[in-house]
Amino acid sequence: MKLTFKSIFISFLFNFIISFTYEIEFVSANPFSMKDIITNIDNLKEQSVSGILTLPEGKSNQKFPLIIAAAGSKDWSSHHIEYLKMYNEMGIATLELQSFKSRGETSTVGSQNTVTIPMIILDSYRAIDKLADHPNIDINRVALTGWSLGGGVTLFSAWKPIIDAINPQNSFAAHLALYPPCFAEPETLQFSDSPIHILIGELDQWVPAQACVELTDKLNKVGHNIGLTVYKDAHHSFDRNQDLIIAENAYNFTDCRFNLTDDGAVRMKFLNIPMTTPFMQKIGFSMCASRNPLFGGHKESRDLAFDFSKEFMYEHLLKE
Repeated sequence: MKLTFKSIFISFLFNFIISFTYEIEFVSANPFSMKDIITNIDNLKEQSVSGILTLPEGKSNQKFPLIIAAAGSKDWSSHHIEYLKMYNEMGIATLELQSFKSRGETSTVGSQNTVTIPMIILDSYRAIDKLADHPNIDINRVALTGWSLGGGVTLFSAWKPIIDAINPQNSFAAHLALYPPCFAEPETLQFSDSPIHILIGELDQWVPAQACVELTDKLNKVGHNIGLTVYKDAHHSFDRNQDLIIAENAYNFTDCRFNLTDDGAVRMKFLNIPMTTPFMQKIGFSMCASRNPLFGGHKESRDLAFDFSKEFMYEHLLKE
């Protein structure tokens, strides 16, 4: 049989994917607090959430590792997308969670109560279960990453009481949290056995690096192997490609420390009052937080963070 250019081209298209992007939808919910998940998950009102799935170039029957990514309080920014493009070029699929857009929000800066860490944690697990049957996703090689608010999602999605309450069908093979809020110390220091690493700036005022030092020290003392990299002279969002500026009206949590009890309630450390509603959270924050933290790029730390992220994902998703 004579092969024409057209038949060869059609065969090529049939056998190969050329960097394919499309939207997926799944059902999540709107838990304000982790307590809503741990004590009331079956009664939460359903919320439709979407994500943008990008498959890298490869064969049409190929299964790719996947990185699910969660944005910060300002939603998606250009530096977040740079990471996702880097992962795609490595041969890793990415899912850009649209947790804000799905809920009609664009930012939570200054309030931190319209799209919360627990909401996006639930989104993340609903997303991984949704993609379990996708023909091009290797569900055993899925990592979670995020920045700031999304960093908190990445870190606390590995907390065992939350995992047990959600009871997902699938789990994350690795967690890479960039400048997460570490200032809520869990009563139960039990986390997933999957690799966890935190990247944060030494001078971060939005989410203090010292709180991450304290938390990882305690976790490692009880047998967890959680990594922490603190970048010298770097502020919040050090991996942005922009000058250092003031985040007007944003919270400065430098002096804040809270307790996270086993029922999922974040409590004021001095009064032990649960901050499980927007009103009580506002009161709790007012007791210790100030406003207007600095944030912005630090070239050396930015370069190191991109290099580390690439190596971390290669180690846990691609290395045989």
